[in-house]
Amino acid sequence: MAGGGGRPRSPPGGLLGMVAVVAGLGALSGGTEGGRARERAVPKEEQHSVDLTEKNYVYGNIKHEVNVYVKVFTNSPFLECMDLARSQKEVIDPKYLWIGPDGRNLEGRMYVNLTETGKLMVMGFKESMSGAYTCTLSHKIIETTTQEEREIFEAYKFMVYAYREADHAYQVFVRFTTKECELAANSQFFEELKKILNNIISDLMCHIVKSSYKCHSVKIPKQGLLHELLVSFQVNPFAPGWEEVCHQVPYNCEDATNMRVQEARDRIGEFFNRQTYALKHEFQTIPIIHYVDNSFSVTRIDSCQPGFGKNDTTHKNCASCCVVCDPGTYSPNDEVTCQICTRPQVKMYGARSC
Repeated sequence: MAGGGGRPRSPPGGLLGMVAVVAGLGALSGGTEGGRARERAVPKEEQHSVDLTEKNYVYGNIKHEVNVYVKVFTNSPFLECMDLARSQKEVIDPKYLWIGPDGRNLEGRMYVNLTETGKLMVMGFKESMSGAYTCTLSHKIIETTTQEEREIFEAYKFMVYAYREADHAYQVFVRFTTKECELAANSQFFEELKKILNNIISDLMCHIVKSSYKCHSVKIPKQGLLHELLVSFQVNPFAPGWEEVCHQVPYNCEDATNMRVQEARDRIGEFFNRQTYALKHEFQTIPIIHYVDNSFSVTRIDSCQPGFGKNDTTHKNCASCCVVCDPGTYSPNDEVTCQICTRPQVKMYGARSC
């Protein structure tokens, strides 16, 4: 974990100890999803997914192409140049011809592992390696009575796509009761709250962004009219210095980033839970600005790196993946969709511009 020097702690005092002015904000900031293999082979006609963390091979299908999703920088599963039924039968004089997305023979390529039994593994998978991998299997059938030989040809097509894990951020909503919406201390309270939250998560290379608050009058049953600050902000994993952390784990940057921001989310959640405890046990007089019990809510927000996007229709069996953009589409930013490009010359996978 980056940052060194242990986890930051806020100075003594109390976030809840705010009366007409901001005083001593902070004290309650004390202590408080890794990578997963996701190569999948999914015939388009099938609705179920096949998780290849249990088996590192994929059979072809002579009737239709098979979709395979490979996490960037990892090795693909072995692609079998036959279907499951064929693999369980005797095959006489088999020969295999694998053709890659560029239309060339894959035999002898440095980035493939091609076995004598026709299995293909693509190593160190990159978005540019995405596309159609086709194998032609030729074998003989010998008639038992006449010993007549016939050569049979079967073609199997795999559509192999690079994918990344989505980058996660968290949208947080929380409420505070205040004396009145015109209270001058409201804005100062909000600024101090942001400082405390940033301090809690700074060692994780995370920070608070897109923060705002609004004051509303709220009628509460049996309590009359109250004034509340509705605070919203995002917990973002890309604080200054995050690139250096990623350089330490370049092949699993998304996994490391998502683990950091999840930890940041958990720390902030605990921080607000401790506000509830403090209100009940540490204050004889309730502060004018104080946390509304159980008002903390959080929603995960996904984004994809440029050149990748989500499509739960085309890639229904990898719906949570950021899959490489198909030729003819592109993604220039961290949005979650690949946009259609009107210029027909964009024929590459993972385009970042049109």
